[in-house]
Amino acid sequence: MGNSKKFKVLISRSDMPESGVDILKKQCELKVWDGPLPIPKADFIKSVQGVNGIYCCITDKIDKELLDAAGPELKVVATISVGYDHIDVGECKKRGIKIGYTPDVLTDATAELTLALLLCTSRRLPEAMHEARTGGWVSWAPTWMTGPGLADATVGIVGFGRIGQAVAKRVKSFNTSQLLYFNRSEKSEAKEIGATKVSFDELLTKSDFVICCAALAPETKEMFNRNAFKKMKNSAVFINTSRGGIVDQNALIEALQNGTIRAAGLDVTSPEPLPLDSPLFKLKNCVILPHIGSAAIQTRSNMSEMTANNILAGLNGTKMPAQLE
Repeated sequence: MGNSKKFKVLISRSDMPESGVDILKKQCELKVWDGPLPIPKADFIKSVQGVNGIYCCITDKIDKELLDAAGPELKVVATISVGYDHIDVGECKKRGIKIGYTPDVLTDATAELTLALLLCTSRRLPEAMHEARTGGWVSWAPTWMTGPGLADATVGIVGFGRIGQAVAKRVKSFNTSQLLYFNRSEKSEAKEIGATKVSFDELLTKSDFVICCAALAPETKEMFNRNAFKKMKNSAVFINTSRGGIVDQNALIEALQNGTIRAAGLDVTSPEPLPLDSPLFKLKNCVILPHIGSAAIQTRSNMSEMTANNILAGLNGTKMPAQLE
């Protein structure tokens, strides 16, 4: 484009971290959806017409209908997330539209949250807080509010990419007995970390804690189903900070209600947000967070900057910081 004409970029919500938005302001004409909630589909389709770039997030469905509405001027879609299952990758590639995402920068924050959720679930912190606030704390008692610890435990991690490895390193510091992982391929980093590759079934049967860090793909969709939960120890704690679609949620509810497993901690659900009448909210042995894995202040700022730089690079024809190939 000539110097007199700026790139047009649509930002799908008004509360994106400012550091990234400020980067775009210097070179682009911005259209910002004026609201902190996901942009309605009809408004999204109307707003996207004629733009060159889209700055979106996991709540925004980038599908064929939206791409058709955008037209041939759209050159890049960048999401402020490491996950991209909300984007029709095939349609984008067919049209030559580049896709940017934000790997690496959220690894530490998500790993920290995973450990926090694991400890919160296993040591029953929400229950304990409730008892302290509502009069249940009468006196110290030797078996009251007890839960399993990580020391001498076997921890299994499903999905051993950046986040899975970061979780493993942190878990190891709790003096665990054994670290197991299941992944499509062998990971060279596992030896240094001290993790052993096993089959999915072996991981389920041996682990005291099962942590899901896998990406959502056709082969991982609802891999945690009724059969999977039945193979787990009835004392096992299940943690999911990846994607809700990896879990058959009805099977999980059944497993928690029937004592097939001890407890679950979820930062992701299906759908999101989880309806308030979901049976999961009624279970004391289930801790639910509203998808805050990367919600560290600096991390979200870094993610916004990477998203902005992905867009600028995609529009200017230079190498994107993180392009989905």
